[in-house]
Amino acid sequence: MSVAFRRESDDEHLEPKYELPIPPGPNLVTDRGLAQIEQRVAELEAQLAEPMEEEARKKVQRDARYWHARRATAQVVPTPDGEEVAIGTRVTYCRDGQTRTNLIVGHDEADPDTNRIGFTAPLVRAMLGSVEGDEVTLADGQTLTIDTIEPA
Repeated sequence: MSVAFRRESDDEHLEPKYELPIPPGPNLVTDRGLAQIEQRVAELEAQLAEPMEEEARKKVQRDARYWHARRATAQVVPTPDGEEVAIGTRVTYCRDGQTRTNLIVGHDEADPDTNRIGFTAPLVRAMLGSVEGDEVTLADGQTLTIDTIEPA
């Protein structure tokens, strides 16, 4: 039989397992964000201490490598004073006639479902450094007005 039609093992046909991508740029976090990273690391280390199948262990180890890297590179931002839009502030703004409120947080803490927006989001990048009453022009040419800023 030709070698071309022989199958050495199933492993050579599996999809490769890639590392979780680390977002580019600094890993700026709030105190809450650092606590979440610490909690995730502790959970993963506890899982690794338990017996599990090899494939499950590889997945947990991959997740643990990501979260260990995030903990090692975390830079806690100082608590903002609420004078300008910064990481750790709750910002209320008016856009398209609608008022919205978002909490500006680090990348790993972001959760749009709870209005926690990462500081790398285009909307937030446009607002950073603004003060109450500022009109901010977004990349698409639309504008929004900063109503209130408060430390979270």
